[in-house]
Amino acid sequence: MNIVLFDNDHRGDLLPLTFTRPQADIRVGILTIREKWEKRLGCATSTHTQAYLSQKYPVKREENSLFISASVCPTDKLVQTIQNLHAGQTLIQNETVIAHCSDEFFVDTGQYYGKETVEFEEEYTSIDYLWDIFAKNEQELHRDFDLLTRGRKSHPLSSTNSIIAPENIFAEEGVKAECAVINARDAKVYIGKNVEIMEGSLLRGSIALCESTQVKMGAKIYGGTTIGPFSKVGGELNNVVIFGYSNKAHDGFLGNSVLGEWCNIGADTNTSNLKNNYDMVRLWNYKTKTFQKTNLQFCGLIMGDHSKSGINVMFNTGTVVGVSANVFGAGYQRNFYPSFHWGGGTTPVQNYKLDVAIDVAKRVYARRNREFTDMDGQILYSVHNLTEEFRKMGDLSDINR
Repeated sequence: MNIVLFDNDHRGDLLPLTFTRPQADIRVGILTIREKWEKRLGCATSTHTQAYLSQKYPVKREENSLFISASVCPTDKLVQTIQNLHAGQTLIQNETVIAHCSDEFFVDTGQYYGKETVEFEEEYTSIDYLWDIFAKNEQELHRDFDLLTRGRKSHPLSSTNSIIAPENIFAEEGVKAECAVINARDAKVYIGKNVEIMEGSLLRGSIALCESTQVKMGAKIYGGTTIGPFSKVGGELNNVVIFGYSNKAHDGFLGNSVLGEWCNIGADTNTSNLKNNYDMVRLWNYKTKTFQKTNLQFCGLIMGDHSKSGINVMFNTGTVVGVSANVFGAGYQRNFYPSFHWGGGTTPVQNYKLDVAIDVAKRVYARRNREFTDMDGQILYSVHNLTEEFRKMGDLSDINR
C-alpha cells in the first residue's frame, strides 16, 4: 500500500525546524520519524507537506493509500493496528488523527477522517512542539536501539577504552574509539558506522552517535543525546539532539537543545538551560507569534538549519534561532532571532543577504562532498520570504522572563 506521511496542525509549532523539512524528517532517538516508519513497515514513504517543499519532498499519488500523521513515532502495537485498518477507517486517540486508510487519494483536501473511527488506547510518542524533540529523545533512542540491533551482534571496541555495561553498547562497522570512557549502565549507547571517538572522551547515559560522527578529544557527553550523521562535537553536551551535518566541535556547554542541519557553533559558545529563578521556560512560537510556556525548567537553544554562532556567544535560556542566521557579539543574546539575521548582543543587527547566504551554503555543502541543488536554493528563497515579517519586528525578546 502507498504510505504517505502528512504534516499536521503542529507543523507551525515546530518552526523553524520545519521551515526546511517536513515533520517526518525530524530526528528524534536515533532515526528520523520517516526512517522509523520505513524500517518498521519495510517500504519507502512519501510526504504531504508545504507546496514550497514538495519539489524536494514529493508526494506519491495512488488510490489505495495509508496516511500517517508525521508527528507520530511508531511502536510495535501501533504499527500492527495501522496495518489492520480497512479502507474508510481512521485511527484516532482523543479525537487526534493518527492514521487513515483510504481507497482514494484525497490528501489535498486535508481531511483524514473516514466513515469509521478506531480508537487507539495505548501510549505512543508524538513530536508536537520543539521541546518534545529533546524531552522525548531518550525514550525514542531506546526504541530505535532495540529496533536497529535486534538479532545483531555489535562490532568489538578497542581494549584501550574503559567500558561499563558493554551489553548495552552497540557499535557498527568501522568505528574508531581509543582511550574513551563509556558508561552505559541503565542506558543504551549506539555508535554508528565509521564514528570516531577520540582519546579522553567521556560518555555517560543513553547516547546515539550516528554515521561518521566525530567526537573530539576530551568531550563530555551526557544522556538523552543524539548526534546526527556527519557531525563533529566537543566540549560538554547534555540532552542534545543534532539532526546532522552540524558542528559543535569546541569547548562550551550545550544542554536541552536542538540543532538542525548545517549549523556551526563557535568556540566557547555557551547555552543557559536553566533560569536563575528556577522558573519554567518560555519559548518563541512562530504560529502564535508569542512566547509559549514549555512547562520545563530546563530548555536551552533551538537552532534552524544553516545557522551559526560566533566565538564566546552566550545564549539565553530558551532561545530560538531561525534559518540562516549568524549570531555573534558580546553580552547575553536575545532569546529569539529571526531567519536571515546577522549580528547580536551589543552588535548592530543587519539582514543577511539571501544571495550571500546561498553562496555560503554551497561552500558548506561542498566541504562535505554534497551538492547544493536548485531545489535547496528555492527552499531558502521561500523561507526568506516567509520570515520577512519577523525581521521587521525588531527585538522580540521575552520581556516576561
